[in-house]
Amino acid sequence: MFPADERKLLPLFTGHTPRRAAATCRYRCGNACAHEAPNTSDNPYFGDVVREIVSRRNVLKAGAVLAVAGAGVGVVAAPVAAAPGNPGEPGHGTGLDFDPVAPNTLDAVVVPDGYEQDILIRWGDPVLPGAPEWDFANQTAAAQAKQFGFNNDYCGLVPLPGQHGRHRERYLMVSNHEYTSENYMFHGWDPDNPTREQTEIAWQAHGLSVVVVERDRRGKLEVKLDRHYNRRITLTTPFTVRGPAAGSPLLRTNADPAGRTVFGTKNNCAGGVTPWGTILSGEENINQYFANADAVTDPVARARLARYGFPAGATERKWERFDDRYDLAKEPNEANRFGWIVEIDPLSPHENPVKHTALGRFKHEGANVIIAHDGRVVAYMGDDERFEYLYKFVSDGKYKPGNSRHAREHNKKLLDSGTLYVARFTGDSPAAEIDGSGRLPSDGEFDGRGEWIPLAHNDKSLVDGFTAEEVYVFARAAADVVGATKMDRPEDVEPSLKNRRMYAALTNNSERGNPGKEGATEINPRVRNRHGHVLELEERRSDNTATTFSWQLFLVCGDPAADDTYFGGYDKSQVSPISCPDNVAFDSKGNLWISTDGNALDFNDGLFAVPLEGRERGHVKQFLTVPAGAETCGPIIEDDFVLVSVQHPGELDGASADNPLSHWPDGGDSQPRPSVVAVYRS
Repeated sequence: MFPADERKLLPLFTGHTPRRAAATCRYRCGNACAHEAPNTSDNPYFGDVVREIVSRRNVLKAGAVLAVAGAGVGVVAAPVAAAPGNPGEPGHGTGLDFDPVAPNTLDAVVVPDGYEQDILIRWGDPVLPGAPEWDFANQTAAAQAKQFGFNNDYCGLVPLPGQHGRHRERYLMVSNHEYTSENYMFHGWDPDNPTREQTEIAWQAHGLSVVVVERDRRGKLEVKLDRHYNRRITLTTPFTVRGPAAGSPLLRTNADPAGRTVFGTKNNCAGGVTPWGTILSGEENINQYFANADAVTDPVARARLARYGFPAGATERKWERFDDRYDLAKEPNEANRFGWIVEIDPLSPHENPVKHTALGRFKHEGANVIIAHDGRVVAYMGDDERFEYLYKFVSDGKYKPGNSRHAREHNKKLLDSGTLYVARFTGDSPAAEIDGSGRLPSDGEFDGRGEWIPLAHNDKSLVDGFTAEEVYVFARAAADVVGATKMDRPEDVEPSLKNRRMYAALTNNSERGNPGKEGATEINPRVRNRHGHVLELEERRSDNTATTFSWQLFLVCGDPAADDTYFGGYDKSQVSPISCPDNVAFDSKGNLWISTDGNALDFNDGLFAVPLEGRERGHVKQFLTVPAGAETCGPIIEDDFVLVSVQHPGELDGASADNPLSHWPDGGDSQPRPSVVAVYRS
């Protein structure tokens, strides 16, 4: 924990609500929330269908199991609530025996008593041997290509092979670098006149970093400058396009007439580690990098660009001045080459990363994989924008266990062939009880059932009016046609390996219920939803390949004292306040960990833990907070340590490289630097 004299309150935060700064919206997503949401389709809300069938239902007693009307749809058992005023010993039996951190607005990472922290790696730290030392005032593209990139988000660990015993001492750590904030990167930044060198620095600051981390004799992690494994993946790295849309005319450009090789990846947000030891990374807000959508004259192409929110005119960064591929008037198909799930094999550093077209193109937060009972692989994904959808992919092929080269090469092709689905949810409460206030319906839960609607299987389209290639490249439009359920910014989506249920972070949606917008639904029960919620979904018979499921809202986030919040049935007076869930992860005991982005409760973002089973189900506890202006990303929860990515520290309105309002992590008068933090029990 930081010494008290280093825990400085920032003057800007006096009486200020530390939600996401305008600068973050500007650089990360191109001010998406300031523009009309791209989904203007008129999908019906299918909860009305269920309400016609379920005219009445009895209020369930605590612990009962809901029997949903339908052809054998599986259900999630209702949670057993803790006795009011008697929640039991905090963390008893769950492994979550820390004292929760108090909400705060400090310019520091704050961890519980009994824990300590280290900075593992910062923006600009060496990744490759021979990288120069960090020099903020004299950056170059050549240096950045060998250094840790900017705004690290998702973080994943892959154990290095050849290790024995209970503890794996060496890992490959893979970090996404989601976006660049040039105003915080360069002194005297002129947004109207970026230089070529500044632009090329930004190209090299995007992408991913792969570094070897090793545990020393004290159990602490440290980065090693390994000549074989360490790697930077940037906007100039070649990627191989695979899957059913590879080679499609929709992906062909002047530079790549075959449509099978793309240079670079950008806006990489969340991700996941596959069972075969690779990393899946999601390309998210890619639309903001491409200029002149208004210059495209073909009406179909213009409509497709609008569905993904591509801007008219010049971009914020003005990369189109230095590379024609960012000018849609010159290369309209280049935009279609981003917005995919990419796969990186950190154990094969000389192998091209892959863009997987079978998983569909949208604003991917990430993808996480589970092996179904029959051996097929299932990947869950969210499209992170207001009124967008949840997806899953089920492979045709089956997973081969083992770490042999043959098994790994087989498994690395599993995401090339299978079926892409989108989710449709129905509620089970009377319409009058879903009034947008967030108050629970009479059955005590927001819950219901749903189905996965198939969109395409390999080269066969399952959507009227779309070819298979069009389904994959324009997955949003295909999902509109089949009536998928509009969600409140579905971000990280991850299955639990313990209970096989899927958990999704729905971050917020300030537009729900506004004039001309969809109002409250049972799956999204609050209008102008500022705080978000966490979805728990269980497929029929716990079969992850099933096309029907039951669901409930596990958490409805916000101030526990407010009527419109819900914490899994737990006593709300005993929980930590939580707002804007973003990423989810699990520990070895099956507890859910949640990181937040854009806390709307007047406090810094943080990392929270909550049990999913037993008397402690719903008992949210805050484990750490990140510095002022920062977002909590990419949590990794191991038995011996926790890793968290601190993204955009000091990214506050009024701040800049010439006027830094945070000096984390180095203190003094230093510039703030995005970093990975390791936390250990003291």
